[in-house]
Amino acid sequence: MVNYYLAVDIGASSGRHMLAHLEDGKVVLEEIHRFSNGMIEVDGHKRWDIEELFRQIIIGLKKCKGIGKIPTSMGIDTWAVDYVLLDENDNVVRPCFGYRDSRTAGMDEEVYKIIPEDKLYERTGIQKAIFNTIYQLMADKKDGYLDRAKSFLMVPDYLHYLLTSVKSNEYTNCSTTQLLNPDTKEWDYELIEMFGFNKSLFGEIKQPGACIGTFSDSVKAEVGFDCKVVLPPTHDTASAVFAVPNTADNVLYISSGTWSLLGSENMKAICTKEAMEANFTNEGGYEGHFRFLKNIMGLWMIQSVRNELIAAGQEYSFAELCNLAEQADIDSIVDANAEVFLAPASMIDAVKDYCKNQGQKVPETPGELAKVIYQSLAVCYKMACYEVEKITGKYFNIINVVGGGSKAGYLNKLTAETTGKTVIAGPSEATALGNIGAQMMAAGEVAGLKEFRNILMSDI
Repeated sequence: MVNYYLAVDIGASSGRHMLAHLEDGKVVLEEIHRFSNGMIEVDGHKRWDIEELFRQIIIGLKKCKGIGKIPTSMGIDTWAVDYVLLDENDNVVRPCFGYRDSRTAGMDEEVYKIIPEDKLYERTGIQKAIFNTIYQLMADKKDGYLDRAKSFLMVPDYLHYLLTSVKSNEYTNCSTTQLLNPDTKEWDYELIEMFGFNKSLFGEIKQPGACIGTFSDSVKAEVGFDCKVVLPPTHDTASAVFAVPNTADNVLYISSGTWSLLGSENMKAICTKEAMEANFTNEGGYEGHFRFLKNIMGLWMIQSVRNELIAAGQEYSFAELCNLAEQADIDSIVDANAEVFLAPASMIDAVKDYCKNQGQKVPETPGELAKVIYQSLAVCYKMACYEVEKITGKYFNIINVVGGGSKAGYLNKLTAETTGKTVIAGPSEATALGNIGAQMMAAGEVAGLKEFRNILMSDI
C-alpha cells in the first residue's frame, strides 16, 4: 500500500497542492492543483482573501479524491507574520491584513516606548521589519480590534482550524511574531502583557510533526474522505530549509522566492548587538534548530517588473528575462533592501528613480531592468555572506539555493561570481518537500531529518 502525503504550499503569489510518496528510496512529487494568490486592495488596505484560499484548498482535496490518491496526512505552509483574530464565537474579528499594508506605519515608535529596540531584539532575536506581527498587533490595539479578540491564529493555523475545528499555534511561524522566547521556544507572556495584549489570545505552542486531528464532519462530507492533519513547519521558509539537502556544516542556504532568505542553521539563537545591527533574525526551525538569516527583497522585484510589462502588452517569461539580462550592458546597482521597493506603485519607476538619484545609468529596456535587479540581489547576497560569517565566526564555502529562484540560472551564476562561493541549485520544490518530509517523519516512514536530507541529496 502506498502512503500519500499532501503539502498545501501557499506563497504570496500562488498556491499548490503537491502529493508525494516514497518509491525506491526517492520522493516522488505530483502537482495536483495550482491556484493564484495575492493581496487585494479593499477600503484602502491590502489584505488576503482568506476565504478564497480555503475554497482552493477544498478544490485541491477533491482532486485528490477524483484521481483516487487519498493522502495519509496533509499539512499547510504559508508566509509568516500575518494572522487572523477570532471573537468568542470564533467569528473573524477583522480582515486578514497583508504584511505590505501601510497600517503599521509608526507602530515601531509605539513599541519602543514600551521596550527599546535593542532590548526587544535581545529578548526575542527577531529582526526589525515594520510588517512584523508585533507592529500589526499594535495597530490592532489602536484600531480597537483586540477588544473583541479571543483567539490569535497565524494564517496556516487558521486554515488548519477551518479543516479540523482545532485551534493550534505552530512553532516555526509563531517564532516570527517577535513575541516568543528563543530559549524556552514558548510565548513570552511577560512581554505580551507589557504591550497590553491579552495573553489568553495566544495558545499552546506545538512543534512541527504534531498531529492536531482529522477533518471536521463538514469537510469530510464535502471532500469525500477523512485525513490526518499534521503540522509541517508552517512557515514556508522553515519548510524550505528543512529540505536543504546538504548536511555539512560549511553550507549557507538561500531560500529564493518572493523573498530571498540567506543564512545558516544554528542550535542557539544569536541575539547580540552585532546581529541586530546587521538585521539578522533567529526564526524557529525543525528539531530545535534556529534559522539565522537575513531577509533580502528577492524575486518580488523581478516579479513586479514582469507583471508591469505584461500589463503594458510585453509578455516575457522569467527565463526570457534572465536571458535578456545576461545580454544587457549596464552596471547599475540598487539597494534591494531599500524600503522604496517594498510596495511601490510601479517597480519599474522605483528602480529607474533609484538609479537616477544615485547618478547611475538608468535602465530602459526589460533586459537592463532585469540585469540591475539580478546584479543588485547578488551584491546583497555577498554582503549577507560576509555578515553571517563575521557574526558566527564560521566560514562557509557553499551556498545551496532552494525554491523557485534556484531555477534562475543567471542569478545563480552572478551569485557564484560575486560571493566567490560554490553555488548548488535545488531542489526547486523545497518548501513542499520540507512540508512532506515532516509528515513522513511523523508517520515513521523516514527515520529523521538527516535521512530525509540524504534522500533529497541523491536527487540533486
